[in-house]
Amino acid sequence: MAKHADIHIQAAVSQEACPLGLAPTSSTTAVLALGDALAIVLLKARQFTSEDFALNHPAGSLGRRLLLTVGNLMHSDSELPAVEEHTLLKTAIVKMSEKGLGMLAIVDASGCLKGILTDGDLRRLFEKRDTFAGLTVNDVMHVSPHSITPEKLASEAVKFMQDKRVSGLLVCDEAGKLVGALNMHDLLKARVV
Repeated sequence: MAKHADIHIQAAVSQEACPLGLAPTSSTTAVLALGDALAIVLLKARQFTSEDFALNHPAGSLGRRLLLTVGNLMHSDSELPAVEEHTLLKTAIVKMSEKGLGMLAIVDASGCLKGILTDGDLRRLFEKRDTFAGLTVNDVMHVSPHSITPEKLASEAVKFMQDKRVSGLLVCDEAGKLVGALNMHDLLKARVV
């Protein structure tokens, strides 16, 4: 083959590692290293990026990490756990349980995010109070919750959640309107993590 090639790269080894001298061992390692080196040279020469790789392998782990967005994975519309800001806590708890995401978004009349209530918040509240009569979500919600936009990569959502030590995120558009919700289970299921 070398006689018919324009360029020949020699990767011979003087002795195989196999004590019998039969199994190709050192030679396969040398060819593997040479192949890796050629791949890197071509990658640089063609200015091949991780995005190019992802587009050629969209179902692979790198492809998912570089192509899958929050918008692809988020719960929206009827799956979205949300109530308006003056909703009674009792009603809000039922809504949170129905949706099963471990969190509830609190929005104003125009749909803009105002706060969040998590199942952890509820557990802590139950430890402190015996009655909830008359309480609204406004009385117990966290204001300025962590949120992300649907265009962000799912891998960025994972990092953001890890950095903020939260297991769920609300998804808002650029105007601050709630459009979705995402939790770590969704990211695990999509094999982003």
